[in-house]
Amino acid sequence: MMKRIMRFSILAAAIIVAQPPVLSLTSVGAQEGKIVPYVPTPQEVVERMLELARVKKGDVVYDLGSGDGRIVVTAAKKYGVKAIGFEIDPERIKESKENIAKAGVGNLVEIRQQDIRTVDLSGASVLTMYLLPEVNLMLRPNIWKQMKPGSRVVSHDFDMGDWKPLKTEHIKDGSTWEHTLYLWHVEAGKK
Repeated sequence: MMKRIMRFSILAAAIIVAQPPVLSLTSVGAQEGKIVPYVPTPQEVVERMLELARVKKGDVVYDLGSGDGRIVVTAAKKYGVKAIGFEIDPERIKESKENIAKAGVGNLVEIRQQDIRTVDLSGASVLTMYLLPEVNLMLRPNIWKQMKPGSRVVSHDFDMGDWKPLKTEHIKDGSTWEHTLYLWHVEAGKK
């Protein structure tokens, strides 16, 4: 896990100037209300996340910390599903809206400026995220309470503590990095 946090830190440091060497909720939270730095998910990882979730017609995909909108745009373009991204950074929101317009999926994709800790997850059948370990754990009770049984959750690089994934995959992108993807199905009555 520390190796993944360090990789996340290295990538984030390249994007966010003066980022501490190891990220934590406390250090990131001090930056303009953000609890997670912007580190884009490589497109081949985006594709695999959506495949792993088995996105299909009728699904609604939510992406927490949606960055430039690449996951929601890909979900709409490839699967024709409604997709909503939640992002707090105005620059990323502007970039997302430009990407949505370029892709021609404005009828299916929406970006909401909202703190991911306050999102009502009940409308999602698929949830994607690339957050930090402690943020995943912070959101886990909301996932269990708000998402319907059978909904799918896919996390890039970080697990959910003792909530055992149904599937874990390791994939390489075009660089030397190896990415880990985790898949869970929401269970009825999980607390």
